[in-house]
Amino acid sequence: MLDINKLREFGADVESGLERCMNNEGFYLKLVEKSLGDNSFDKLVEAIDSNDLEGAFEAAHSLKGVTGNLALTPIYDPVVEITELLRNRTDMDYSELKSRILEKRDELSEMCR
Repeated sequence: MLDINKLREFGADVESGLERCMNNEGFYLKLVEKSLGDNSFDKLVEAIDSNDLEGAFEAAHSLKGVTGNLALTPIYDPVVEITELLRNRTDMDYSELKSRILEKRDELSEMCR
């Protein structure tokens, strides 16, 4: 089961995330768990795999907001990187960044079990 200490060990900026949730730990943890099911993760993968840079940007930008507001730094950092590259429609292989994002999401998901 997810708790604040596990989130700290994961590398989340728990204090910032809690502050945005009015220091309501239960509410914060609930939002973190809910964020893992955000369909923007799937949309990002699908868009990157089909070379749809516009769709990938939209999904990444959405994830940037969610992960930033919850201060999920290990996911947020690569999401910011991919968002800016996609914003500029940089022609490159996005698979490494995509993998880093999904790896961190999956790591956090495992902590929720």
